[in-house]
This record gives sequence, structure tokens and C-alpha cells, in this order.
Amino acid sequence: MMTNVHLAPSDDDDLYAGFGQEEVDPALQTDELEYDEVFQAALKTSVRPPGTSSGNRRMTGRLGTGAGMRTALRTSNLPPGTANRPMTGIRGAGYPGKNSGSRPLFDPLNASGRVVSSPGLETKKEETPEEKIRSLEGRINSLIEESCFASSRGEKKLALERAKESSTKERSLARLREQASLKDTHNLDLTFSVLFNLANQYALNEMYTEALNAYQVITKNRMFNNAGRLKVNMGNIYFKLGQYAKAIKFYRMALDQVPNTHKSMRIKIMQNIGILFVKMGQYSDACSSFEWIMSEQPDSKTGLHLILCYYAMGDKERTKNAFQQLLDVVIEDEEGEKYVAINDDPLSNLIIEAIKNDNLRRIERSKKQESEYCILTAAKLISPMIEDNYTQGYNWCVDSIKKSAISQLANDLEINKAVMYLKQKRGQIDESQMYAEIGREADSYNAAAFVNLGNCCFQKGDYEKAKELYNVALENDASCIEALYNLGLSHKKLRSYEEALACFFKLHSIVRNYSHILYQIAHIYELNGDIDQSIEWYLKLLGLVPTDPVILHKLGHLFDNEGDKQQAYQYHYESYRYYPSNLEVIDWLGSYYIEMQISEKAIDYFERAALMQPDEVKWQLMIASCFRRSGNYHKALETYSSIHKTFPSNVECLKFLVKLCSDMGLPEASDYGQKLKRIEKSRNSGGSSSSRRASRNSSAVSEEARSLSGRRRFPASYLEEESLDEEFVTSSFKSGNAVESGYNDPLGPLPTRPKTGMAKNDGDDFGDDDIGEDLLPE
Repeated sequence: MMTNVHLAPSDDDDLYAGFGQEEVDPALQTDELEYDEVFQAALKTSVRPPGTSSGNRRMTGRLGTGAGMRTALRTSNLPPGTANRPMTGIRGAGYPGKNSGSRPLFDPLNASGRVVSSPGLETKKEETPEEKIRSLEGRINSLIEESCFASSRGEKKLALERAKESSTKERSLARLREQASLKDTHNLDLTFSVLFNLANQYALNEMYTEALNAYQVITKNRMFNNAGRLKVNMGNIYFKLGQYAKAIKFYRMALDQVPNTHKSMRIKIMQNIGILFVKMGQYSDACSSFEWIMSEQPDSKTGLHLILCYYAMGDKERTKNAFQQLLDVVIEDEEGEKYVAINDDPLSNLIIEAIKNDNLRRIERSKKQESEYCILTAAKLISPMIEDNYTQGYNWCVDSIKKSAISQLANDLEINKAVMYLKQKRGQIDESQMYAEIGREADSYNAAAFVNLGNCCFQKGDYEKAKELYNVALENDASCIEALYNLGLSHKKLRSYEEALACFFKLHSIVRNYSHILYQIAHIYELNGDIDQSIEWYLKLLGLVPTDPVILHKLGHLFDNEGDKQQAYQYHYESYRYYPSNLEVIDWLGSYYIEMQISEKAIDYFERAALMQPDEVKWQLMIASCFRRSGNYHKALETYSSIHKTFPSNVECLKFLVKLCSDMGLPEASDYGQKLKRIEKSRNSGGSSSSRRASRNSSAVSEEARSLSGRRRFPASYLEEESLDEEFVTSSFKSGNAVESGYNDPLGPLPTRPKTGMAKNDGDDFGDDDIGEDLLPE
């Protein structure tokens, strides 16, 4: 117990000696806090008071004292050799005044030797203007790249948006340089890239006005090097706009600014100028451009263009000279030495096999094919012009090619010459038969010779002889499908339908899904009267060729004969969709709409027919009739008046003009009546008698029409016009020489739309109570 009692030393005279003079721990020294960097940083960045040991205490809890949570005060970051910070500044009596900092601190990790500062407490340095400029330039470059990549992917709108954004940021960059007084550091390459990309994206989005403005900004700035070459782009835009004169102007300006060292660029500009002259019809100027190119760097396409210009000018000698220049153009050999193995080295052979079909090889092959195409096309074009006839001109071209370095093309021209003779179809059957006989005598077992000989007999109409020759050909070669097909045609001509069907069915089992065979089978069934089987085979054929307008028309015709108007209309309409120039189909569709009393839709079809045959009055009369049927009398009157101006001697048109003008109360009725009278008088006796008969037949209808006029909305003569027009719709096409009627109504004349509940006579032709007997022919 006495061990816990500490007596004061006996040598101490004063109990409080050294009090107040002890050394203060460095952690408690406040005089040096203003020089402490860590403390000052904490003051600047702190947003809340430091935590205490009494944090998160309850409102009713005990007040915290110095004894609680003493570990909350961290002193591990104090400088080494300093004492721990005491909890109170009052020291008990009897404590020595010596420095207690000599005792080591509990610091197993030696953290007191390191000064760690928090990253969040450090101040962020401000960017300098140079750094901001470099950052913005990087962003602009990224936007330009994104715009180019989007354009390569075909996303034109996105590419334009990125180009506009880069232009906006580039202007912001210019303002930033002005504010920082750094105009001398202006990046001209970046500005050029931004403007050029923007103009290019405008052009790709067909915003040509904006593109031209952007290009003008570049070309007018003399600080940009080689900006004059962009005038080619401006010329291309004017070419797309169809302003050829301005396009040539800009091409020539670009040509003046491109140095002579850029030879390929100058040649391309001259090609554009030559093509523009061709577009404008100035062939002599175009020849000058193409001749300059052929003298500097000849190529096949330019040579063909030069030949076309001379051909258009009709200059035979220059055309021949241009063809000779075209033959002098060097073409890479198809079987070059670099693609031929020269030793037995397996590695070299593998390399040669690898490069035989690589990208470079494909480019070479395409250039060679283009050159051959230009030569063959030029030979076909100029052959009828350079000599007295086609044969002599073609022979001259063949001889010229044989003398050139590409003599192998002469064989192709010979084949083309033979094919051309086939296409001409001269009809020299006797000569053809003579050569077929020579072929048969040379090889009596050659099935092709017998087929050719049989074809000659077939063309002459000797179907029995042709049938025998085809049978001989089949005996020599049972697999000769040409002989079997032609044998079926011979039986068909001889009306031996059963034998013809046997041939075609046999051929169908050999060659499946061949459209010509299916057509012959369907047609034979149709000729034999088996319409159901014919329709079935035509439908099978339609599965192979669903867009064939002839087959669709054939099916529509068969369904029409069977009385199925809906199916007939469907197939006729499909045939019209794929081939809208078939007058028979147009005639049928127009007549169908008239029969359905939908005259407004029939007008479109008859208008197309009138465009195809402007000299045929029947189509224009049908258009006027449709207007009149639909109740549009003013439009009908205009149409009849137009027809009368074009065909002033047409009697039907004058009759309708007299009727319409009389019904509408127009004074022109008498003028048209006088013209009608004069024309009918000038006709021959047969025509006059027929006109009188028609007038007498129509007079009876005139009386009935007058009795009905009190209960009708339209004039009395309109009922008589309906009967006259119904007869014209169904019969007018039969009398025409140009077109046969594609629609023959099996139900007889088309019924007229009833105007009253009273029956009327459908046999009326023409009559009008307002026209006196003196206007009729005598």
C-alpha cells in the first residue's frame, strides 16, 4: 500500500517550482498555426465543424466528457519526437516540469514519419488559355472524324450535324484566341478542315446553295493553300444543278490554278469539260478537250468519247482516225508473265496462286474488260457510218483490230457479226437450206443438221417434211430437245393436238419448269377447246413468270369468255400494270368501266391510248363520251370542240356538238349544223343513203324522247345521245385498222343508265327535234 504513496523529494525547497515554465508540447503551440500548410488547407476546404467524441449522442443522453472516445483525436500525424497532446492544460501538483516527450509514441506502422494530405483538400489549378485552346482543338478534330465516319456509313444527316457542331466550336475557338491575344497561333489547317467538311456534307445532303457558300468562304481566303482546287467541287455542284455554262467556268478556273505537275488532276478536269460540251451539244469543243487528253495520257473511255463526238458530227475520216487511236491504247496482258510459274519452287507457286485473284488483279482485269468493251462498242457504232454499208464498215473494223496489238478481239467481232446477221432476220431461207444440206452431207448422223434443215422447211410452210426431218434427228439423237420441241410445233400447225401434247409432255418430263413448254401445252388445250385445262396450265406458267403481261392478258381473255368479269378485270389490270402500252388491254379496261357505269375511271385509260395514237380519233371520241356520260357536259363540249379542230370532217364529232350545243342553248349549234350538212352532202351515195337511214330510224326515238322530256332533268336529246354512244362503244373498235377490240361483250350492247321509270327504245341512233329537215342530207 505504501508503494502507491509518492513523497516529494526532500531537496525541493518549493513545491511549485518550475510551474508555468515547462516546455509546451508542439501540438499545443498556436503561434505557428498560421504557417502550418495542412492546417490552412483544412480551414479553406472544410464545410463542417470537425467531429467530436460526443457525435451522434441522443438528446436525453449524458453530456460527453473528456473521458469518452479519446481515440477520436488523432495524433499520429504529428512530427516525430513530439509528445501526445494532453487532454487538459492543468497539471497536477507534484508533476515534474521536465519534458515528457522523450517517451516513445505507440506507432507500430511508423505513420508519424509520413505526412499524408487528402486529395480533396488540394486546390485545383486553373487551365491556362493555351491548355483550353488545345482541348477545344482536340474536340473539333474528334467531331470532324465522327462526321466523316458517319458519311462513310451513309448517315448523311448525322454527318451534317457533326459538321455544323464542329463549325460552331471552331468559331468559339477563334473568339477564345482573340480574348487571350493569341491570334498568331491560329490553326489554319483546322479551319480549312472544318469548312471543307461542312461544305462537303452540305453537298451530300443536296443543300447546294449552302455548299457553294461554304466553298466560296474557302476560295476567297488567300491564306489557304491550294484552295483553288475546290473550284472543281463547285463545278460539280453546278453540273448537278444543270447550269453547264457556270460549271465549265469553274472547271476552267480550277484548271488555271492547278500546276502542270499535277497531270492526272488536269486530265480529269478536262474530261469533265469535254462531257459538259457534249451535254450542251457543242461537239467540236468537246473534241478539242478529248483530243488533248488522248495526246497527253490516252485511255479507252476518252477514246470512245472522242469517237462518239466525231460520229455525232458525221466526220467519217476523223472517226476512223479516232478508232485507230483507241486501238493504240495499251492494254495489260491477261496472262502476264508475273502470273506464270517459272520454277518448281512450291513457295513461289503458292504466292503466284495467291495473287492471281487478289484486289490488284481484279482491278487490272476490270480495266482490260473496260477497254475491250469500248473497242467493241465503237466498232458496232461506226460500222454503218464509215463505209457504204454495214458489212463493209464492220470488215474494216475487224481488219484494223487484226493489225493492232489486240488481234484476239477480232474473233469476238466475227461472232458479233454472225449474231447481228441473225438479229437482222433477212429471211434468206434458200441459202440457209443450202448450208443445212451441206451440213447433213458432211455428217449424216448429226442431229443439229437435220434440225436446221427441218427449220427451213417449217419456215416455208412444209410442216409434213419438217416433221419427218425432226423425227430423223430424234432417231440419231433421242436427247435432242430442239428436235422434240419443233416436232411438237409441227404437229400443232397440222392440228394434230394429241400428238403435239404428247411431244410437249415428254419434253416437260425432261426439262422441268421451262416456260415455253408450259405455254405450248396451255395454248394447245385452248385451241382444242378445253378451257379449264388451258387456264390451269396458264396459272402454272404464271407461277414461273408472274410479271409476264402477255400471260396475264391471256388469262383475262379466257375468264372474260367464261363470263367471270371479276377475274377478267383482275388479270387485265395486272397486265396493264406491268405493260401499260397494250392498246387491247386499255380498250378492254375502258369498256369494262363503261359497262360498270363508272365512266370517270375509263377516262384515264382512253387518255393514255390517245397519247399513244394521237392521230386516231376513236380514243378522243371515247374520252368525250365518258365526260358526257358522267354528266360533265362543259368538259365534254370542250373535248368535242378540240376534236373538231383536229378532225374537222369527222361526222360523229359534229353530231355530238350539234346535240350538246342545242341542249345547252348555245348559238354555235346552227354553225355546227351547217358544217354537218355540208359534210354529209359531200359524201358518196352509199354514205348518204346510210345517213338517211340512220336519221329515219332516229326520228321515231325523237318523238318518244319528247314525251319523256317533262319528267327528265336533262334535255331530251341526251337520251338519244346515250343510244348513239352505246353503239359506238361496242362497235367502233371493230372497224378500226390500227387496233382490234380486246373486249367483246358476250351480253350484247351495253345497257344505258335509266333516266326514268318508263321504258325506252335502245335502237335509236340520232335525232334532235331542234334540227330541221333541211339540215339532213338529201
